[in-house]
Amino acid sequence: MRVTLLLIALAGVLLWAGNDWMRRRARKAWTAPLRVALVLVEREPVPRELLARLESRALDLEQRLRRERERHTGSSAPPFSIVVNGPVAAASDPPRVGEQDFWGLARHSWALWQWTRALDDAGNVAWRGYECRIYLVLKPAQRGATAFVEGESEDGGRIGVALADLDESMVDFALFVAAHELFHTLGATDKYGADGRARFPEGFAEPERLPPYPQRGAELMARNVPLSPTLERPPETLDELWIGDVTAREIGWRK
Repeated sequence: MRVTLLLIALAGVLLWAGNDWMRRRARKAWTAPLRVALVLVEREPVPRELLARLESRALDLEQRLRRERERHTGSSAPPFSIVVNGPVAAASDPPRVGEQDFWGLARHSWALWQWTRALDDAGNVAWRGYECRIYLVLKPAQRGATAFVEGESEDGGRIGVALADLDESMVDFALFVAAHELFHTLGATDKYGADGRARFPEGFAEPERLPPYPQRGAELMARNVPLSPTLERPPETLDELWIGDVTAREIGWRK
């Protein structure tokens, strides 16, 4: 009886894992817009006008990604439906990846599940109906201090986290980083080197451009706009967001 119950449990796990794997692969078929929950998380209170600006610009992010898909595929169908949730107050920062071994990653996954579940319950964020959930963790930028934006996400998973010090000038860049983490959940890889600079050619928005510098935009997975072989800057508007050929292939927009 014990062996039978263990086999039944194992079969259930394998069926669930197989179904989840197939659903993740199906996301790259792009037969319908992927529903994405963009959850605004306040670690400290953020001015309401900035939150409203984020929600408004999320629609522009949707349109920018649609135009990039059309450039690669010729299809004008929207690839994403981004639904802004929140803001939700968080009592703690999101857990960070520590050890890279199996147990370290397992502990991180459990801690991240607990952290996101508490936010979902507080913000009435539905678990079903979304293919990805991106948590944008916000603090107001301090006057005179360097603004801080970074992210972390599950490679090929369903959850991404971006952290941003927010002021009026950082709204678009915060959404850029959120999109970067979203594309990680679809299997896109980073296109910058150990020095943090965009790798040529895959990390350039227009690698065929002559002369190559300055670039007109930032490849999403490389993060910055290359201005010279040694100088880059963060993108300033969503219009500078580009999806390069390698990234497009990784997410199923090119063969």
